Amino acid sequence: MTNKLLWSNKSSNTLIDDFIKKISNYTSTNNYYKIHKWSIQHKDQFWDAIWDFTKIIGNKKGAVLKNSDDFINSVFFENCELNFTENNLLKNDESDAIIYYSEQKQTKRYSWKKLKEYTFKLSYYFKNKGIKSHDRIVGVLPNIPETVIAFLSTAQIGAIWSSCSADFGPKAIIDRFKQIEPKILFVTDKYYYNNKLINTLKHVPTILKEIPSIKEVIVVPYSEKKQEIKFNYVEWKKIFLTNNLYDKFLKFPFNHPLYILYSSGTTGVPKCIVHGAGGTLLQHKKEHQLHSNIKKNDIVFYFTTCGWMMWNWLISSLASQATIVLYDGSPFIPNIDHLFQIAEKEKVNFFGTGAKYLDFLKQKKTNIKDNFNLSHLKIIASTGSPLMHETFEYVYKQIKSDVHLASICGGTDLVSCFVLGNPIMPVYSGEIQCAGLGMDVDIYDENSNSLIGEKGELVCKTPFPSKPLYFWNDPDNKKYSKAYFEKYPNVWHHGDYCKKTSNNGYIIYGRSDATLNSRGVRIGTAELYRVVENIDEINECVAVEHQLSNDTEIILFVKMLDKITFNSYVEKKIKKEIKFNLSPKHVPSKIFAIKDIPKTKSNKIVELTIKKIINGESVKNLNVLSNPDCLKEYQDIYKTLN
Repeated sequence: MTNKLLWSNKSSNTLIDDFIKKISNYTSTNNYYKIHKWSIQHKDQFWDAIWDFTKIIGNKKGAVLKNSDDFINSVFFENCELNFTENNLLKNDESDAIIYYSEQKQTKRYSWKKLKEYTFKLSYYFKNKGIKSHDRIVGVLPNIPETVIAFLSTAQIGAIWSSCSADFGPKAIIDRFKQIEPKILFVTDKYYYNNKLINTLKHVPTILKEIPSIKEVIVVPYSEKKQEIKFNYVEWKKIFLTNNLYDKFLKFPFNHPLYILYSSGTTGVPKCIVHGAGGTLLQHKKEHQLHSNIKKNDIVFYFTTCGWMMWNWLISSLASQATIVLYDGSPFIPNIDHLFQIAEKEKVNFFGTGAKYLDFLKQKKTNIKDNFNLSHLKIIASTGSPLMHETFEYVYKQIKSDVHLASICGGTDLVSCFVLGNPIMPVYSGEIQCAGLGMDVDIYDENSNSLIGEKGELVCKTPFPSKPLYFWNDPDNKKYSKAYFEKYPNVWHHGDYCKKTSNNGYIIYGRSDATLNSRGVRIGTAELYRVVENIDEINECVAVEHQLSNDTEIILFVKMLDKITFNSYVEKKIKKEIKFNLSPKHVPSKIFAIKDIPKTKSNKIVELTIKKIINGESVKNLNVLSNPDCLKEYQDIYKTLN
């Protein structure tokens, strides 16, 4: 089946077109697939050209790539130096660097000049407190401008940043930060989500007791209204009353640690993934400029929290001299189309969000295009989970007909993408357009054979600059190796179930460790969800594999739309639609109606947690979930099954 062509670019005025002209000395073709092949086979030439084209500020010298045959021990730009923050503060005028909105209708604007001044003042404070290169500074903060300033100041002096979303509970915070022994903690006094006031300060005494390395707490006010604080702290605003600035941009090694991100923690204590300044910057600028066509003075928005890697990806847009728009709170407060009101008002060029947000708008039949002027909008990006065919088509029918819809897939592990958008290629319904330049992506079967037109494991066969430098407290790279290289030696196994299409695009079918097995046939959960969530009565669903004595069966859980009751009619309808659209083998053995579906703080469904419960296994680290209370329902269902 050929997927429907939805969009193609009529213009050649893109940065990737400019890049293709720049590399004509190396390769004379303008065929993307041939250029991609060159970028894989000549990594030294390619990444060197990316450094020059994206105008990285730093000292470039020596070999581009060492140990290219050893994935973990490969090293990019070993002798080069740069300062990450310098590369993000190239402008120094009164135009907007950061525009901030919240669900509570707060707004703030920071000019480039003001952003630089605040960064330098906080850096001076850090230096005055004796913070050194490689020291850790952490934040439990909402998506506010102060978080960006804290991060940029940390990176400027060579310290290492790490953050959790403000909605994390104390155990989730301690599980992460205790491992890395930070010296300074930033925390907000409160924040709002879905019109609910959340007090974040109540967790701080517990955190300080469990993490004795923290010597100072800096409290960032969410609003002007003060509240009583019962521990020693420094007030954010007082730091900036001084005229002292630390305005030096010392150059650090290309592979100097920039920040620590965390694995989801659904199967154990979260792993601490250390990312490098140079690899992150280079990879992000490639993705922003070549794959997303983000240009100087563009307005870039991504709906994210500070606990999701898309926050890190968004902030690096500053390095392309783009303005970033931050949003804090629920995307549906005060109304369902609030984010598009902001997009219209601020003339947003790049609008990024999670696939589930677009799915929700589709289910509610929300008409955006007739209610908002989105003439400035060039690209809509979607990630977090697979984007369904119907949602692709919804975007073009109800949001904007002449927009580049880029479904992207990568993750925390590489703080970037393996497969993503491309402004010079067509968009086909349900497909991610291409593999990223320099990313040696393939689809493998169980025996490491490449697959085209069949589902298999998403892998990357050779190294890339934004691979983790290392895992924290993993001196022999044992955790690192087990995380990515256990299944296919020296080949990165990403854990996504995927297919390469006849258009050379990619379809993601969900996490491969949550893949369903029905009578010997592997089924990606996303293809099942696509059919079920298109049924009028269904809000959302999740499916898992249930072990029987000598076989397995598929169990489907459905969350009904408000005021709709699950009954035999709905059950028959679900089974009929699955059988018709997929196959008899896709039809679940049992269907249960549930009130809610467990998700992580970044809104990802945790199929593995449900699978463990339904198969009688213990579940750890419930603190990574945004709604752990809903698990009791699944435990009750397990009892009925057994």
